[in-house]
Amino acid sequence: MYSLILQGGRRSRELHQWQNRVMNLLLQNGSAFTESFSSVVATAKDLSFEDERKRKTFTVSYLIDSLGLTTKLAESISMKANFDEKGNPDSVLKLLRSYGFKDCQISSIIATYPRFLVESPEKSLRAKLHFLKLNGASSSELTEIVSKVPKILGKRGGKWIIHYYDYVKEILQDQDTSSSSKRKQTNRNRNVSVLRELGVPQRLLLNLLISRAKPVCGKERFEESVKKIVEMGFDPKSPKFVSALYVFYDLSDKTIEEKVNAYKRLGLSLDEVWVVFKKWPFSLKYSEKKIIQTFETMKRVGLTDDEVCLMVKRYPECVGTSEEKIVKSVETFLELGFTKDEFVMIIKRHPQCIGLAADSVKKKTEFLVKTMGWPLKVIASTPIVLGFSLEKFVLPRCNVIKALLSKGLIDEIPAISSVLTSPKLKFLKLFVEKHQDVLPELNSIFTGDNVLVN
Repeated sequence: MYSLILQGGRRSRELHQWQNRVMNLLLQNGSAFTESFSSVVATAKDLSFEDERKRKTFTVSYLIDSLGLTTKLAESISMKANFDEKGNPDSVLKLLRSYGFKDCQISSIIATYPRFLVESPEKSLRAKLHFLKLNGASSSELTEIVSKVPKILGKRGGKWIIHYYDYVKEILQDQDTSSSSKRKQTNRNRNVSVLRELGVPQRLLLNLLISRAKPVCGKERFEESVKKIVEMGFDPKSPKFVSALYVFYDLSDKTIEEKVNAYKRLGLSLDEVWVVFKKWPFSLKYSEKKIIQTFETMKRVGLTDDEVCLMVKRYPECVGTSEEKIVKSVETFLELGFTKDEFVMIIKRHPQCIGLAADSVKKKTEFLVKTMGWPLKVIASTPIVLGFSLEKFVLPRCNVIKALLSKGLIDEIPAISSVLTSPKLKFLKLFVEKHQDVLPELNSIFTGDNVLVN
């Protein structure tokens, strides 16, 4: 059955090419890193990575200077939308300010929809804001509601925008007991009150209101879903509570049972299926075909049945990874010089590596191997390091190590685990405080005020 499902679906020509390339690579012996890496890194495509890095740097600086965002938030936004000129983003900020939005409110909107920074404000934002004003929204009401639930601006069509806007407005007004007592109690109002009493935060409540699934609009099904979620022990303050509500409200008991049985046939016990669900409720949203396809793809790249089950238990999100992305991940690691066995070790020890961007993996691997001198097999044995931020985490620590080596304070590069996986206080004790009398600038090197490695 599994092979029929895998073979019967239509695959793109590009996916076939990727699969053929991966199979060819699997049959080859691992080549030296310097040879394999030069064939991957020194290409015209990688020049675009440098251009993108410059755009992201420009975007981060712009957001910090224009809106006072934290570096972390600005960097997060730059990953989704970036630019190298300030003309269009200036127009976006000017438009929002003209409608009365404060910078903190604009930050909330941009964090939710970074694409507004690179789209024409005349074609996207202005029309929607103007429509809300025409339908009676005051300036203070408009800025409060839109900044609290920016997803309203993501709706298409005036009818839906005003529809969800009124939903949110009504719920916000219901917080005033004097006004809510006079309003007719609808299922939606009643259900929101129930969730609020359970402790669901307002930010999660408001997003529920504009969901197309409308999980707060029913009565019996809503009550049954909430009862199941509470009995399973979900924390109402957690986004997982809301995710579980979507799943139970949207899927029939029969459909859920079918998907649970699919996981069981693939090797998970009933208890394990529900443990996975509690980690990531959307594990039951995927079709039976998609669940089976992911398991079979993982086995095809070298994992055993038990290893795939272990991976799903540790990192349930992998179920949603496309076959194309899994194949591309294999291709990336093998082209960098990792052997097939090392790739299997990597995703067994740190399953999240299957979802890392190819350019990120290449950049970090090049630095760790060529600049720091750790062999590929060492990285394969400690793959969690590939998930760390190069600029914010890896470089500061490695700068310290390079400084110690250059001054002869240590004879050889330490184990990668002691450098990159030690807790911060332990790292500081081992490599900074211990040598600070001889090299007082170590602390500034660690904090980035004095950088040695670029």
